[in-house]
Amino acid sequence: MPGQRQRAGGAGEKLEPVVADAVARAGFELEELAVQQAGRKQLVKVVVDATGDGENSVGLDEIADVSRAVSNALDASDDVFSGAYTLEVTSPGLDRPLTKPRHWRRARLRKVAVKQADTKFLARVGDAADDGVELLVDGQLRRVAYADVEHAVIEVEFSEPPAAEIAKLTHEEEGSR
Repeated sequence: MPGQRQRAGGAGEKLEPVVADAVARAGFELEELAVQQAGRKQLVKVVVDATGDGENSVGLDEIADVSRAVSNALDASDDVFSGAYTLEVTSPGLDRPLTKPRHWRRARLRKVAVKQADTKFLARVGDAADDGVELLVDGQLRRVAYADVEHAVIEVEFSEPPAAEIAKLTHEEEGSR
């Protein structure tokens, strides 16, 4: 599937196992690691996400916990990474591309913009499996394989989604679930 975890080059490649382990021990998943020179220091940017498919998210307290864990791991890894650094730990923003099944599961019932090879469309997310997702496109349910999605992001909505769309995606019309 396209869009697996973004890997850091250079110093980041050596750091990735150290940082990923610290993030995992704190109970989260490393989404992205980037290391770049920023004056005399290096900027270490760590993007973390909650593990699993649940509705949980990464809050400020959790970011602080991960930041301490990563900082301690970096300080203890002088053989891999030394010198002054600035650590930035964050969670993915709303504009993060949907690249993994768990991203799609968390986006259930949300509106998304999807780009495939030769088409773009807006859809509402239904059930997501390991290989694809059910989308409501122009009132019709459509099964889309993740491999066929070039890019997808959540669209911000300022009002409640239409009840009829939610009913179709939750199969309320059929009386199931």
